[in-house]
Parts: sequence; C-alpha cells; structure tokens
Amino acid sequence: MHPTKKRLIDVGLPLMLQRGYNDLGIQALLAAAGVPKGSFYHHFTDKEDFALQVVDAYVARVSADLDTALSDRSLPPLARVRRFFDLTREMYREQGYLGCLLGGLGQELSGISEVFRHKIEGCFSGIAGRMAGCLEEARERGDIPADSDTDRMADLLVDCWEGAALRSRMRQDPASLNAMLDFFLDSVAAGDEARSFA
Repeated sequence: MHPTKKRLIDVGLPLMLQRGYNDLGIQALLAAAGVPKGSFYHHFTDKEDFALQVVDAYVARVSADLDTALSDRSLPPLARVRRFFDLTREMYREQGYLGCLLGGLGQELSGISEVFRHKIEGCFSGIAGRMAGCLEEARERGDIPADSDTDRMADLLVDCWEGAALRSRMRQDPASLNAMLDFFLDSVAAGDEARSFA
C-alpha cells in the first residue's frame, strides 16, 4: 500500500471512531494527516470509498486477532473465544473506549446506505462465522450441550458484544464488556442459556 494512502487510513480510522462518517470532513482528515487534497483523490474515489477502505483496514485487524486467538490450540475452544474478545477489549482501550467502528457506522449509516448496510452486516456475519466454528468444536468436545445451535449462539454473542461495546463507549469503561462476556460464556458452559439455541 502506498505510504500516503496508509497514512490517510491510519489517521482516518480514529477520526471516524470519534466523529462518525457524517461529521468527518475531508479537510479535517487532510489537516490531521498532513497531506494535500489531491493525494486523497489520487487514492480514493470519494469519501464513501475512503470509509469503506477504513472498514477493510479495521476488519483486517479484527481478522488478525481472530487468527491469533482461535488458532491457539493450547487453549480449549471457549477460552479461545474469550481470548479473542480480550484482544478486542484491549483494542478498544487503546482507542479510548470509542467502541466498535462497525457498530458505530452500522448505527449511523445502515438506515440510509445499502452499501454500508451490506458491508457491515457482511463483516459481522464473518466474525460470527469464525466464532461458530470454535463453538462447534466446544460442542463436539462436550464443553457445551450437544444440541446447541452454534451458529445462532455465535450470532447472539456478537450481538451482545456490540451492545456492551456501546455501553462501554458511553461509560468510557470496560465493565460492560467484561460483565457480558463473563455472563455469556459462563451460562453457555453451564448449559443454562445454550438450551435456547437447540
């Protein structure tokens, strides 16, 4: 990737987390990145194209964390799932508890842009799919009930995490993330909630 394009994306990601899509102006981005206007349009068709590429960069980090956590065979499956969310929580901490870029843009744009709605839903579905594979391994090992629907379970886990990420942003504190993850994984391991996914 060209260094100027990378700089624009690297600078744009935290700005988009802070301001959202509509409140992030191109001039503010260029000033923060220290690059001229022509450089922006050399690398991006328009603001939408830029934002979609920022989403891709964000998802690339999420995917790397999924790879790191879910491929660690030294841990049982549920511990690998927890490890992924621990890495995600650390990313939120680094970014000042501004929440999930996907969740923020999804709330802001999904009602007005089919492009963003499909893009962000695809990202969430991909994350849930990776989670479902690990939960399926947990089911096969007997760590969760044998009749669990791991696809539905993974979807709910991502949904719950996104809600907790919003509360974490409002409170500027990870407590909501920690409480949700503890409750979900403890309940699933105990078989309390898993019955609803049969």
